[in-house]
Amino acid sequence: MVRAGLNAERLAQAGAELADEVGFEQVTVSALARRFDVKVASLYSHVKNSHDLKTRIAQIALQEMADRAADALAGRSGKDALTALANVYRDYAREHPGRYAAGQFRLDPETAVASAGVRHSRMTRALLRGYDLTEPDQTHAVRLLGSVFHGYVSLEMGGGFSHSAPDSDVTWARTLDALDALLRNWPEEKK
Repeated sequence: MVRAGLNAERLAQAGAELADEVGFEQVTVSALARRFDVKVASLYSHVKNSHDLKTRIAQIALQEMADRAADALAGRSGKDALTALANVYRDYAREHPGRYAAGQFRLDPETAVASAGVRHSRMTRALLRGYDLTEPDQTHAVRLLGSVFHGYVSLEMGGGFSHSAPDSDVTWARTLDALDALLRNWPEEKK
């Protein structure tokens, strides 16, 4: 018998909350069953397996971050937009560490194309138009920004910057200054 009120969306949302509490890697169908005090088998009518559950959590995270980014970027350009986008990722990771990790979960190509990940790319490309970058440099810059944002946030969350001065917030601001300068002075491709 299916427990009243349980469906794939509710399970994914509960999984996202669980990820923030215990870490994304610890989220399984079994852990979710314990949370709802139901048998694991009863959840398989809603999610196929733990991979399906994690995919759904990843989609939630990507959607939430995209919504925040859209709000933060509205009416901004240049360094102001760059800073706003960067802070969306950093703030989201701090508030929702498990969901942030879920946002890095590898999705199959079909799911990825249908996810809010596409919105992230479009918003980043829109931001980069203010820096006059064209292809293929725009793609290089999208990858650079994603790498710097994720790398910094991951190191910071792992305690990598907590043992020395200056404060991590100061370094974050300087990192964004450096990215802005780089984007304004993008190097010519060497032939």
